[in-house]
Amino acid sequence: MASSHFLDIRSWINNLPPITLWTTNTESLCICSGGSTSPSMNLLITKIPRNQIVRVIFSIYVEFRIPISLWSSNSFDFKSDARQNLDEIGIDLFLNLVNGVLKYDACKKESSPRFSKLKEEEFANIFNLAFLTLNFLVCIYEAPQDIRRGCLDALRLQLMAPRAREASKLLMKALGSNLEEKWMRTLNLAITNQMVELRDSKHSFKTPSPLFSYALSTIGLWKVQCYCPVIAMKMENISSRVADERLSFSLNNQQLEAVIQLAYRVNYSKNWMDVLVTIDNIRCDVNPLVPQTLLNERGYGCEEKHFPSRISLQLTPTLQNEILSVSVTKSSENQTREVEIEKSLEASFDPPNSYMSITASASESVTISIKPWKFEQSVFGSTANFNWFLHDGVNGREVSSSKPSKLALLQPKAWFRDRYSSAYRPFTKQGGVIFARDEYGEGLRWRICQSEIGKNMEFEIIGQIWLTYWPNKQRTFHSETKKLEFKELLYLSLAEA
Repeated sequence: MASSHFLDIRSWINNLPPITLWTTNTESLCICSGGSTSPSMNLLITKIPRNQIVRVIFSIYVEFRIPISLWSSNSFDFKSDARQNLDEIGIDLFLNLVNGVLKYDACKKESSPRFSKLKEEEFANIFNLAFLTLNFLVCIYEAPQDIRRGCLDALRLQLMAPRAREASKLLMKALGSNLEEKWMRTLNLAITNQMVELRDSKHSFKTPSPLFSYALSTIGLWKVQCYCPVIAMKMENISSRVADERLSFSLNNQQLEAVIQLAYRVNYSKNWMDVLVTIDNIRCDVNPLVPQTLLNERGYGCEEKHFPSRISLQLTPTLQNEILSVSVTKSSENQTREVEIEKSLEASFDPPNSYMSITASASESVTISIKPWKFEQSVFGSTANFNWFLHDGVNGREVSSSKPSKLALLQPKAWFRDRYSSAYRPFTKQGGVIFARDEYGEGLRWRICQSEIGKNMEFEIIGQIWLTYWPNKQRTFHSETKKLEFKELLYLSLAEA
């Protein structure tokens, strides 16, 4: 039966007797089962005595009548005359697990993970998470079809357990930013492949989470990091089903990567405190899950992809009884309106039997200057709202909530075509957006009672990100908008002034 219990592989290994005291040459543990009548996936530890050395190998296998091995670790050697415990190879086995995961990265960039020393409890949690993640990938890529679905459901629930979410923050910190991106690309590619496979067979696949996100709270800075395969995002609107397989391949094999960084400071006065929060960096990118050569071969390259069209953040103190007021530091923007007027008398004179004619007319033209991105701040109760909207350069409509006309889709010089190379593009050349404090440095201020000094304050951040696809270089009428939502907790210590 599937369970949300977080499997503690590390403790099971540590509690095994020294290998010299084993009564058999193997020890095994059931990881997950495909159902009551289906075989299970198991962890197997095998010792192989050789002269003065005992060699130990870890493997994942399916327990059919003839066991099928799905993954094997490097071998670990012990002196046969010593009472060696398996916990002594913990870090080496952990590196083996991490490399086992990263082996499935389609981009195949070389990596050599290094880790600083961790507390045993922290290490045990990230060890277990790495093991479950490896099992998840092995199940997708290596397991027989008849047990895959049941085992994936069981592993998904374990990866969604609260301890797994907490362990993921520790693991990302231990990996470092470069390996973190590689780890998430590997996991999201596996999810994408499985969803495509089951979509073709009219089955659904529940991911471990619609997206992966985590939050960090440090002195003066809050950070939220998000990853989500585009295929797993919720569809908001769509013009038609994608019939072009190459376009579908390009759109599916992408992942959203978003970073939200908010700067804060606390100003102390005699009777209250002011918590001021400003935008430090909002970065949103749509990056490929597979190499560009594969996108060119099976798709339309890396330039046919979704683009960010709206970002919304809500920041709320979880305890609001000590909030005195909320203030914004940016006025509502009044759009510049440029008016050009030309007037003349409208008349015509056509003499008979003459080639001469006189015509006059009166006209009025209006020009409106609109930035591609519009930023708004607002307050609802004690909740602060930050919103960025992308607008169509032709008619000024919000892109995330509208569909382009078919005539606009066919225009070769429309603003959304060549959107990653045009000098007037509203994105970076890689197709993302960056909102930094140089333009969005205004923030919001919460005035808080003096009685809260010395306490820890908790804020909830809820974010929504919309991605839209309109044709870039291809001639197609397909368009769609997808959306994801994340929720995290941020912390602030109100120290003595």
